[in-house]
Amino acid sequence: MSLFSRPGDDVWMREALHQATLAATAGEVPVGACVVEDGAVIALGRNAMQTDVDATQHAELRAVQQAMRVRGTDRLEGCTLYVTLEPCAMCAGALVLARVERVVFAAWDPKAGMAGSLGDLLRHPKLNHRPEVSGGVLAEDAGALLTEFFAARRAGVAAASSVDPSAERA
Repeated sequence: MSLFSRPGDDVWMREALHQATLAATAGEVPVGACVVEDGAVIALGRNAMQTDVDATQHAELRAVQQAMRVRGTDRLEGCTLYVTLEPCAMCAGALVLARVERVVFAAWDPKAGMAGSLGDLLRHPKLNHRPEVSGGVLAEDAGALLTEFFAARRAGVAAASSVDPSAERA
């Protein structure tokens, strides 16, 4: 559990992990998210970049967009977003603009994370909204899911590259 986590965070993160598993099953990078308001899930999201052929279809954006439709507003005050991977710059920007009250993530992303790893857009002092941020909630579970996915992808690429190209044309 993270230093800044609250009781119940692991319950909601498990829902996000379930969404990440569904993404992996669909061949997507296993990232999942859910938006919680007043102790209930109001929106779910999972990566769909390959499925939708759209690089903006990250789990966080899909969950936030669904939550705004459910609430009928472009503001998510009083809502918490749970996501299995530290948000990137695009997602962090959307979370700030949507006024999400709290962001809870599992695994840190040293290559693209904007909640403390690469930068900290979520808590940038010049922005007019800064959500509360908790990282590392069920990080081992989320990290294992990502590691397994990319190991399988690398093994598939290695196997595909070892195939004789002339055999594929036959």
